[in-house]
Amino acid sequence: MHEVSVMSGVVDAILSEMEKYEIVRVEEVVLVVGDLTFLGHEQLRFAFEVLTKGTLLEGSELKIETEEVRAACLSCSFEGKVEYVEDGSFHSSVPILLCPSCGGRVDVVEGGTCRVVSVKVVEK
Repeated sequence: MHEVSVMSGVVDAILSEMEKYEIVRVEEVVLVVGDLTFLGHEQLRFAFEVLTKGTLLEGSELKIETEEVRAACLSCSFEGKVEYVEDGSFHSSVPILLCPSCGGRVDVVEGGTCRVVSVKVVEK
């Protein structure tokens, strides 16, 4: 369950940044989670709830936005969304990391990160 370690890093980073300001509490955190991270949203929410107890983040709302995989082909000029395998044996859809246009190798340009995009706070 790597969601706990990822969320621990996120919480620590937010709390560290909040030390620079006079914050009463945090109301909302918006997190963008790429499909290639394979992070479970419910597991992230649970970890957030547990890890924020007794901090400025306790009781704040965690909003999670999904970022689909986008790729740039190394062979042709394609840049865009990749195709996904929809298979019931997987817990989620799995991106195909080949160019949907020519079948060539690709560089992933989006969808491989987990990042905080905004934090809504109440200042003193």
